[in-house]
Amino acid sequence: MTILIWIWSIILSISIILVLYRCIKGPSLPDRVIALDMFTTITTGLLVLIAHFLNNYILLDVSLVYSLLAFISVIAIARYLESSKRG
Repeated sequence: MTILIWIWSIILSISIILVLYRCIKGPSLPDRVIALDMFTTITTGLLVLIAHFLNNYILLDVSLVYSLLAFISVIAIARYLESSKRG
């Protein structure tokens, strides 16, 4: 089971690097927002893996709050982009 956790941690870490590249080099602002949302989703998964590996399940609550804040921020950015597009 520990080997599987390490494999998933490596896969998620590589995914974080690729998403950060897209966040920095994104051709437009919506692409960067989507990359930032993917970054928060991947780091949430990484937090869940770390919580399971360390048997510290308070990190599950932290990842839940982190996901909620990320969702609210993406909605706020989307509304801002939509309002700036109209006006």
